[in-house]
Amino acid sequence: MQHCHIVHSLNNRVRVIAPTLHKDHERAYILEILLHKHPGIRQVRTVADIASVAVSFDPKTLPQANLLTFLDAIIGNLGQKRPAAGATAADIVVDPGQPEQEVNLAIEGMTCASCALLIEMLLQRDPRISSASVNYATETATVRGRLGKDQLFACVQRMGYRAQALDTLSQRKLLIGKERQKLALARRRAVWANLLSLPAIAIAMAMPHARWLHWLEFGLTLPVVFWAGRPFFEKAWSLAQHRSANMDTLVALGVGAAYTYSVGALLARKRELYFEAAAGIVAFVLLGRYLEESARGKAHEAIRRLIDMQPQTATLLRDGQEITVNIDDVVVGDVLLIRPGEKVPTDGTVIDGLSTVDESLVTGESLPVVKETGHKLIGGCVNGSGALRMRVTAVGADTVLAGIIHMVDHAQAAKLPIQKTVDQVSAVFVPAVMAISGLTLAGWLAAGAGVTRAFGNAITVLLIACPCALGLATPAAIMVGTGQSAKRGIFIRNGESLEMASKLNVVVFDKTGTITEGKPEVTDLINISRRTDQQMLALVAAAELNSEHFLGKAIVAKAREDGIAIKAAKTFASIPGRGIHAGIGSHELLVGNQSWLSEQGIPLDALLEPAAALAAAGKTPVFVAVDGKAAALLGIADRPRANARRAIERLHRLGVKTLMVTGDTAATAHYIAGQVGIDQVVAHARPERKLEIIHELQAQGATVGMIGDGVNDAPALAAADVSFAIGTGTDVAIETADMTLVHGDIIKVVEAMELSGDTLRIIKQNLFWAFGYNTVAIPVAVLGKLNPMIASGAMALSSVSVVLNSLRLQRGGGA
Repeated sequence: MQHCHIVHSLNNRVRVIAPTLHKDHERAYILEILLHKHPGIRQVRTVADIASVAVSFDPKTLPQANLLTFLDAIIGNLGQKRPAAGATAADIVVDPGQPEQEVNLAIEGMTCASCALLIEMLLQRDPRISSASVNYATETATVRGRLGKDQLFACVQRMGYRAQALDTLSQRKLLIGKERQKLALARRRAVWANLLSLPAIAIAMAMPHARWLHWLEFGLTLPVVFWAGRPFFEKAWSLAQHRSANMDTLVALGVGAAYTYSVGALLARKRELYFEAAAGIVAFVLLGRYLEESARGKAHEAIRRLIDMQPQTATLLRDGQEITVNIDDVVVGDVLLIRPGEKVPTDGTVIDGLSTVDESLVTGESLPVVKETGHKLIGGCVNGSGALRMRVTAVGADTVLAGIIHMVDHAQAAKLPIQKTVDQVSAVFVPAVMAISGLTLAGWLAAGAGVTRAFGNAITVLLIACPCALGLATPAAIMVGTGQSAKRGIFIRNGESLEMASKLNVVVFDKTGTITEGKPEVTDLINISRRTDQQMLALVAAAELNSEHFLGKAIVAKAREDGIAIKAAKTFASIPGRGIHAGIGSHELLVGNQSWLSEQGIPLDALLEPAAALAAAGKTPVFVAVDGKAAALLGIADRPRANARRAIERLHRLGVKTLMVTGDTAATAHYIAGQVGIDQVVAHARPERKLEIIHELQAQGATVGMIGDGVNDAPALAAADVSFAIGTGTDVAIETADMTLVHGDIIKVVEAMELSGDTLRIIKQNLFWAFGYNTVAIPVAVLGKLNPMIASGAMALSSVSVVLNSLRLQRGGGA
């Protein structure tokens, strides 16, 4: 073999030494990926520091002789040139048949924004990964690609960090427990570091030349540097192995240099020592990080509150017995018992019992909702005074609660366009600071300063710089802003919509279920057929039974209220924005608006006058044809939402133009628009017309928001710059929209716009402070105007100030 040689072979396991891999962690990493692709290779472990490759293999699939030839060829190929990101994609075999999946991870071990950039960069080098986004503020990563979780964990671990899946709420609860433990350890380190550092600082200030006290300083600061400060050195070493650096590198270099110099000076009986500076640096930075972690914990409260809604256990009914099981063991189809006062364990349908359920935490409805057989239950809601039996319809990541948490997570982890510029600056920041520190040392020595002063100024440069403040400026504000929006019942899907919402100058509204309550009632039935009113209502209700439209639901509700038995339709077709076509027994029914029935050739002359009267009174006329003949007209009224007028007034005060686009008649639309104060109305609008209006407004230079709730609104919602779905609307609308108003209150649109503006102002303030701090602090340190201890305190406070400024959003501050 030319490129590697065997040093060990036993029990289908070989270890070889490959000189080309020595200290080359990137090549070693790519070699592992290549070898894992071979079906005959079970396990691979590379250690680049000693150029070692250990391989476990299946001799039936891959005989040892073939393995060694294979190894030699691949290592030789890797040795030809450095396999950079662009080159490795062609070299590494990616299975195109394996579907892409998105994995959410919690990342442990990040200490500053540079860590997140490093992990993101290394993950994106893997050709199996199509995208990776790592967020330092939330300590999470979202990775999309063709590799499993275990492989992802291994990738992250090789970088010197730890990863954990965030698939289930139980995993998230465990993570919260770890965060609390981490905060407790951070507090313990900070407290002991400060308790031991303060006496050392006092000695250095009060009696700097008492030689016998220098040994006491040494004893006091030894545990501070090597116990409390140990994480700095460990992380700096791990990053150095990957040819990278971050805030820990600066602290480790500064503290290590100051302490090493001081030990040498102490042994040489010199008077100028930096023991108190080294310990003070560690103490101040640890205190700053503890305060930062504590503040970030407060920003995570929105997620914690949602996660705490799910119970840990459920009561499973099996073979007539009640069995208490872990919530993760529940599967779709299980039958569960919910006792009075208990939380609903997961999503499902009531199969027996009668009770009320408090759904306020999910839907915003203040009054408990009556639940009986056939009704849906949402996991996390609280059962009232009755017992219920339910059949599970969704578990884990498929539940409503998990979907809400995922939305909040996704929004908090989002990166605004401005963050990309910040990331580029942060990526070169630490190496630049290290270079400036070296130049400072050389400059002061060249100017004739003593070694002690030059050394102290160089250390100060290392310690005063703070890439953390830059890295936290945007994600900290987003995290708090999206947390606040969730608390108010506004769930944001992405960071771009959070940024864009404050720039809206036109807002387009649907009418039914958006401006109005979405709880329409049948007020009139004009029957021109030979059937009785009850028979006619029974036919129309049967046709509308499978409809998701609010008007259809109102007709079904009226029939049930009147005690009418509703038969199932033989055939059913919904035409969005037009109406429905259904087969009931031997009859064919068309139910919808005037224009659609006219297009179907139905003569409606006898119903036009009463329809106009209904529309003038703000009611929606619904035409009915049976077997090709006009048969009836229903009048349906839906009151405007309580806050609709106030929401429109507040939008106008913000300078936003309002427009209502509806499939309803012009008379009804103008009546409702007049009640709430909307500027302009477009009636008889089909889904494609709503879409056209959005495009027309955008072509005129407007930044358009769209608010809707139905299937017919989905195309327009998708096209709008920012889209809002009413949380009580259809799944299609909710899945299409950028933001979901869970409470169904359109005043939340105004709140979302205001919160967007506040968040952007906080981000700009954070960036101004972070850039301003580093712009001023580094030159001052170069000129020798600061000592290392003050520098470390200022550096720590800069990060804390960014987080605390972001937390002002919790109080509605942003101005």
